[in-house]
Parts: sequence; structure tokens; C-alpha cells
Amino acid sequence: MANIDKLLSVMLSSHADALVLREGEPAVLLVEGQPTPATKPLTAAQVGALIREIATPAAQQAIDARQPTKFRYAAPERVFTVRAMLQGDLMVVDFTVDADAEFKRATGLFRATDSDTGSTRDVPDAQTAAGDLGSATIAMEKLLRMLVEHGGSDLHLRVGEPPIVRKSGEMERIPGQSTLDPTAMEALLTSIMPERNRKEFAETNDTDFAHEIAGVARFRANVLRDRKGMAAVVRVVPSTIVTADALGITPEVQNLCYLTKGLVLVTGPTGSGKSTTLSALIDLVNRSRSDHVITIEDPIEFVHENKNCVITQRQVGVHTGSFKSALRAALREDPDIILVGELRDLETVGIAIETAETGHLVFGTLHTTTAASTIDRLIDQFPADRQEQVRTMLSESLKGVVSQVLCKKIGGGRVAAWEILLVTPAIANLIREGKTFQIPSIMQTSKKLGMITMNDTLLSLVERNLVEPKEAWMKSVEKGSFLAALKAKGFETSFADGEKEGAAGGAPKPAKK
Repeated sequence: MANIDKLLSVMLSSHADALVLREGEPAVLLVEGQPTPATKPLTAAQVGALIREIATPAAQQAIDARQPTKFRYAAPERVFTVRAMLQGDLMVVDFTVDADAEFKRATGLFRATDSDTGSTRDVPDAQTAAGDLGSATIAMEKLLRMLVEHGGSDLHLRVGEPPIVRKSGEMERIPGQSTLDPTAMEALLTSIMPERNRKEFAETNDTDFAHEIAGVARFRANVLRDRKGMAAVVRVVPSTIVTADALGITPEVQNLCYLTKGLVLVTGPTGSGKSTTLSALIDLVNRSRSDHVITIEDPIEFVHENKNCVITQRQVGVHTGSFKSALRAALREDPDIILVGELRDLETVGIAIETAETGHLVFGTLHTTTAASTIDRLIDQFPADRQEQVRTMLSESLKGVVSQVLCKKIGGGRVAAWEILLVTPAIANLIREGKTFQIPSIMQTSKKLGMITMNDTLLSLVERNLVEPKEAWMKSVEKGSFLAALKAKGFETSFADGEKEGAAGGAPKPAKK
């Protein structure tokens, strides 16, 4: 064991950012930028002896020549970057944890040799690192920081693959990263997984949880098991909430936030930005009203600090057993507004509709693609003998449905396309009478009220040169009518014919105006 190892162990136990040795002064630990002496003053000979014991041959020569040098040292607990330099006539040496080496160590890709560390001791491999949550946490958080810096929305981790980032809707492998083996994967994922979720994963092979890196972002993680072992998808939840105006949410939808009661739904496929839209609406409520807001989520994604409102955020599995039990309990917690992260089952849907009827504003989400299909999905969850009653209740409580998808933007990034249904007396009658198939035609004739169909929004994005015609066509649910609208506006639609060519082995033609 090298003499410096004791000081490095103190550095780690003190959660210090660095250990600094300066000739003629005490060794200093930097904790959040504040220096704390850790020893008595060290002579030049003592500093030199501590460093030469661990330095590589090349680094030893540089130190003897009083020249700056940098090398890597594998201590028993961590791998450190060591920098030696002259400040005036004095040698100064600092130690910091080498995050890149720690990632390789956690994944079994780093082994210390003479060229790295000046010692012949091996750094523990992945199997050993699996029990060292500190090393694995550093490695995992470095990947998450990389995800944010890369501008990605999701990090995919799979055995036998390097880390993969989804950016602007496309999957990209992170350059310079090696493939992950099963032991390394378990070390990385377990390092950030709460104890409750470890037990849940052991029982079900699936679990969801949130993780936060202060000053960087929150992350929503899903860990699963596939044929190769553990795997995960981690989504970035920005630490800053985007406002409704910045997202381009229309004034008519924003006005729904000022209702005193009713049901407002934000729908769309997974990854369509529903959580971002809901967070913007809750933020608008928080800034403009003076009420009690309860959110029920799994897990908590966007964190809302109290502004004008009092915000209570509860996580399913941590603060409550289920969505339905939390929603039922919320009625005894003096709420004005309730956000239900997901309307998963019949009982939750039923309680949400009743809650909206009895004088509360309820926000919720569903994985439906259009406004009309959202209403049908809600009603179809109930037994046939209850559906007529539910139609009546829904016609009175439903106030608006916002369906959205994300499209790849020309030049990079993504942009949301919306379908907006606002429940007017005419729409309420169609819901009550079971004629939801007529809703799109009412929406077409009610644009002045703020309603818009998905096809109209997609066509607008194409006309504004934000989205390629083919991308918009692929996101459209009513592809036939959308294709006709593109042709009527003079856009080339040969890509639609290319679908048949693709099926026969040909490539679709690019879309051009």
C-alpha cells in the first residue's frame, strides 16, 4: 500500500473534490471549493517521496526535472488523475477522481499497468466493481452527463452494445464507448437504483424510478431484463420547466387551466412530449392561481416548487400504493387541481371522472393518438351496462383533449404537432349520443373556437418549412386525406408510392416541394 493511499481514502470519505499537495504547506482537501488542511506542513522531500512512489517512469523523470506532468494512479478504492506542476519555485500536486477510468473500471475495460500507474497492481475488474457502488455511480452519472451534453433525449443501455443515445428521434452510438457486458451493466444500473426498485426488479424484471444529478437534470429510468441480461432506457427530464408560451401551447388550451372543475386530457404515444406539456400547464396554474395542486406520478418527473400555489407531488410506490388509491385519498386532502400521471385502469378512470364532476379540475394522460379515439378508449374500458352512464358523465365533465406527436424538424431537433378538441355543447351531445365518429367534422368547422385536427397541424408545419412532407405523412393517422391535402397544396407525394417500392426492395424517393 502506497503512503498516499491513506490521504486518498480520507479524500473519498470526506467527499472532497480534490487532494492538493504543496511543498512547504499542509496537504489540503477541497470540499465544494473550500480548502481544509489534512496534514501538518509537508517538506519538498516528503511531497517528492509521496509522488515518486506511485509515478510512472516518465512522470518520475519529469518531476526530477521540475517539469509539469500528468499520469493516472490506481489506488485500492478509485482511479485518480494526478497532475504535478510548478507554481513559482514550488511543486504542487493535485489528485482528482478519473471519471473516464472509473467508467472503464466499472465496465471491466480498464486494467492498470506500468504505463498507466507506475504499479503492477490490477484495478478490480467488473465483477469486483459490481460491489463498489461508488465507482459504478461515477461511471453511470458520467454517461448521463454525456447524454445531456450530447443533446439526447434517451440513453439506451444493452448488453453487447455501447451506450446509445436517441437524438432528434434518431439512435446514435456514443463515439469511443466500448460494449457493455452483463456484470458491468448490473453494476451501472444497480448503482443508481433505489432499494425499493431493486426488490421490485428482482420480483418482476421491470422497474421505473427517477434519478437526479444536481445542476444537470432529472432522469426517468426504466430497467428491464431481455434475452441478454439487464437493460435500461433513461430519459432526460430537463431541470427547467418550459413555459406554455415557449412550447407554443395555444391560448385556448391555456384557458383550460383557469377552469374550476372538469377533465382535461393530454394524449399521445410514448415519447410524444405529454409530460412536458402537462408540466407547462401545471406551471401556468402555479404562476397564475392560488390553489392546492396534487400530482400523482410514476415516477415524479418535473419538480414544481411552490409559487402562488401549494404543490403536493406524490410518487406511486414510494408515497402511495397506486394511482387509484392516491386519487381516492386526494379527495380528503383539500385539492383544487389534481394531475393523474396515467389513467391506467377502469377504477382510476372512474374516480377521475367522478372527481372532475364534483368540483375539481383534473389533468390526465392516455396513450391514444386522436381526440375521438381518446373518448372511445375511456368509454370502452367500462362494462356495456355502464357505458351509457359514463357517456353522460363524460359529456358533462370532459373539457378538452390535446393529442400530440413529435416530428423530426428540418435542420435538427423535433417539433410538436397538436390536435385540439374543446368540448362545446355540440361535442357534448355527440359524446352523450355515442356519435364520436362525427367529432372530426365538428372540429373542422370549429377552428375559430381554437379546435384543430392533427392533419391540419401537420400540413401547417409542412407549409412553414418546419417538417418534411414525408415525415408529416408518416405521423398522420388519416394518411389518405393528408396525402390529398399535400397534393392540393402542390407538394410532391412520390414518397407514398415509394412505400410499395420499399416493400419490393426499392428505396422511397425523397420528398421535395
